[in-house]
Amino acid sequence: MSKTVFVLNGPNLNMLGKREPGIYGGQTLKDVEEACIAAGRELGLTIDFRQSNHEGTLIDWIHEAGEKALGVAINAGAYTHTSIALHDAIKAISVPVVELHISNVHAREEFRHHSMIAPAVKGVICGFGTQSYILALHALKSATA
Repeated sequence: MSKTVFVLNGPNLNMLGKREPGIYGGQTLKDVEEACIAAGRELGLTIDFRQSNHEGTLIDWIHEAGEKALGVAINAGAYTHTSIALHDAIKAISVPVVELHISNVHAREEFRHHSMIAPAVKGVICGFGTQSYILALHALKSATA
């Protein structure tokens, strides 16, 4: 079985380090990618790290992960709260998926309190800053052991 985990990032996450640093912190997406690769190495995982502002691209990557990966960690950004299509894509694959968020979405605007993808995923991690990514990798490693 593949030891690859897809780490997928949705809209506006390419703006990390610039967009609302009081909420999302000062790390860039490249910093997060490097931290994930390092953590993956420690866990014996290969990290395939991607970002897109396009819903269809994320869906294609989820389908690809279903064929090639051990699991998926996804920060779907705003699509978390709106995308039935991402929900359906996650349900269509058999590998575990962990939803993650940098901020505690439940302590923010009410529209962020509901996740369309949460019912389709193995678990949800939120509110630990960019460490949420590392926690998701640990969760996937445990879920597939």
